[in-house]
Amino acid sequence: MTAALRISNREARRLWLWTNGLSQTPVGKLDVMGMIRALGFVQIDTIRNVTRAHHHILWSRNQNYREKLLWPRLKGRDLFEHFTHDASLIPMEVLPYWQRQFDRLGQKAAASDWFQSGLGQAEIAGIRRRIEKEGALSTHAFDTKAESREMWARPPHKKALDQMWYAGDLATCHRKNFVKFYDLGERVFPSQLRHAPGHGPGDEEARDWLCDRALEFISVGTCGEVQRFWEAMSAAEAKTWAQRRAPVMVEVEGADRQWRQAYAVPDIEERLKRAPEPSTRLRLLNPFDPAIRDRARLERLFGFDYRNEMFVPREKRLWGYYVYPLLEGHRFVGRCEVKADRGAGWLRVTGFWPERGVKWTPARMDKFEAELARFARLAGIKDVGWSIRRPAV
Repeated sequence: MTAALRISNREARRLWLWTNGLSQTPVGKLDVMGMIRALGFVQIDTIRNVTRAHHHILWSRNQNYREKLLWPRLKGRDLFEHFTHDASLIPMEVLPYWQRQFDRLGQKAAASDWFQSGLGQAEIAGIRRRIEKEGALSTHAFDTKAESREMWARPPHKKALDQMWYAGDLATCHRKNFVKFYDLGERVFPSQLRHAPGHGPGDEEARDWLCDRALEFISVGTCGEVQRFWEAMSAAEAKTWAQRRAPVMVEVEGADRQWRQAYAVPDIEERLKRAPEPSTRLRLLNPFDPAIRDRARLERLFGFDYRNEMFVPREKRLWGYYVYPLLEGHRFVGRCEVKADRGAGWLRVTGFWPERGVKWTPARMDKFEAELARFARLAGIKDVGWSIRRPAV
């Protein structure tokens, strides 16, 4: 019995950044669908701090990307929108294996008291008939009121639309100014990729395919990390996959110098040879970037403790509302809070926190400010500065 391959922490960081498309300098020929396919999917988010998360994630991989380039891919059916760990745009070729997620989330929504409150089945059917007759409609086409003013409150018609959307009965046809338009799934999903019940991939085949692909997208990971990639199955189902497929076992060194077992892709040794040393460019990453989405993995590999505090009360935040991790080479060197007014054409640094043990030299600060200027150009902003005192370096 051969000993498991051991992957040092430096190698693991190099592999992870390369796997996530963050090794090379982010320039060159732009291939939007190629980037999304390489990542597996791209998370979308409503908050537009400087630019929305989905645009920032793609821009971080190629800074020739512009905001107008994504949504035509949804309208052109290269992508479909559904829920992984959050709302995401997924390459259309995944659709045949996604029926289990439609079933899983549809059943969960149907059993939820929260979703069922507000409208009866006859009224929900009436919403569907309107879409069937009138074509794609947004939530603004309906007029029911939320029962409270709490942050997570939703009007009954919005709950009904989302319940049908989770089940795949409705699908996102397109978005306009980020507003979602719902249409019948049968009119959105290509017929050659849709399957009637009992046809197409079976549940076990779909689970195996999704887990196999998840491991491809992360290169190395625990069973839990494979399961959480798509969030399309339970932890027990992922364990069954691991027992059946018996992936390659490796040992990975963490930032704490502890060694832990993990699964790896069959060509792990080849990937380790191919993965280059990351560019020394300083990058400003989005809080929803896939490279940092799994906070436990992030801390284990990089020793970087990060959390998203957008929904944390101001007095309980450690850092700020919308805080960007700063990646340089193979390590995180700090974090910053940035605010912008696109209409007025300005961007300001409102918070800046160097990572402990990292010296901010004039050269490093120059790289940070160069990245800020590049980021501002994505949003059409020219006036970049600090609203706090610029650190002396």
